Amino acid sequence: MELELEKLQLPSDNERPYVIAGPCSAETEEQVMTTARQLADKGCHIFRAGVWKPRTKPGGFEGNGETALPWMERVKKETGMLIATEVATPEHVEMAMKYDMDILWVGARTSANPFAMQALADSLRGADVPVLVKNPVNPDLELWIGALERINQAGVKRLGAIHRGFSSYDKKIYRNLPTWQIPIELHRRIPALPIFCDPSHIGGSRELVAPLCQQAMDLGFDGLIVESHCNPDSAWSDAKQQVTPDVLDYILSLLVLRDESVTTEGIVQLRKQIDEIDNQVMDLLAKRMRVCREIGQYKKEHNMTVIQTNRYNEILDKRGAQGSLCGMDSMFVKRVYEEIHQESIRQQFEIINK
Repeated sequence: MELELEKLQLPSDNERPYVIAGPCSAETEEQVMTTARQLADKGCHIFRAGVWKPRTKPGGFEGNGETALPWMERVKKETGMLIATEVATPEHVEMAMKYDMDILWVGARTSANPFAMQALADSLRGADVPVLVKNPVNPDLELWIGALERINQAGVKRLGAIHRGFSSYDKKIYRNLPTWQIPIELHRRIPALPIFCDPSHIGGSRELVAPLCQQAMDLGFDGLIVESHCNPDSAWSDAKQQVTPDVLDYILSLLVLRDESVTTEGIVQLRKQIDEIDNQVMDLLAKRMRVCREIGQYKKEHNMTVIQTNRYNEILDKRGAQGSLCGMDSMFVKRVYEEIHQESIRQQFEIINK
């Protein structure tokens, strides 16, 4: 399905990407207003705060709910910033629209649930509000696109995606693995869809916010949604990943913005070289598959099994080590050869079953 999209038309100072900033949670009216004023003084145009906070376990701070919505209205009235919050149920949508919320976003837990997404889509039918959809907690591009399609089918054409990373047992560096290839593929499939990066939830610590923001800009992301708190260490939720408005302003001032549309003779020539190399790679793969079919015929004639585990492990280990010596990640090379092996097996099955 092709999405019917219109421009988000969000405010920007033309020197930065779209930036949505504010605390993880709307804790108190004083905290909301202090943070909002500081962000407005730094030139921020869009203020975010969580009014309803889905928590992994009960008993934690789950947001102030409707109590916090008048605080958000006050932010808009006194600073002129647009206001944004997360919605997870039709009741949230109804209350957010009642208090004139400018932008809604859907969280990762919700986007992973087609029933919840359909309920949200039904509640948004006829509403004229931009909606940003975070990626599901698991690295499932089709589920992410399906969530966007449901909202779009309800008539919401001002859509955007938020990349907040993917849950993993590997917590060595990131709270949520960036797995950049998934938003890159989303952009390839739906180039008109704006994509925001959420460095706060990807990194899980304020030290990682700046490099993740730059990575997102290097990859051509349209904007950032960053958690910023007037006193991060005292935050009621996600304290470690929030930065002060001053720090956020400094991070943004250092961003290097890349131009995706610039094409020079130099890059054209380099791309020609890539095309020529790709042609050679395809030719070599075709030759390899011809040999694999000959191997399949030999196995058939000698009543041998298609899968030869020891040989497969030998290929993966050798090529992984060879790739490392050639300046490539060994796991990347192994993944490539896993795919090549799968195609080799498929072709050998065709020979054996003739």
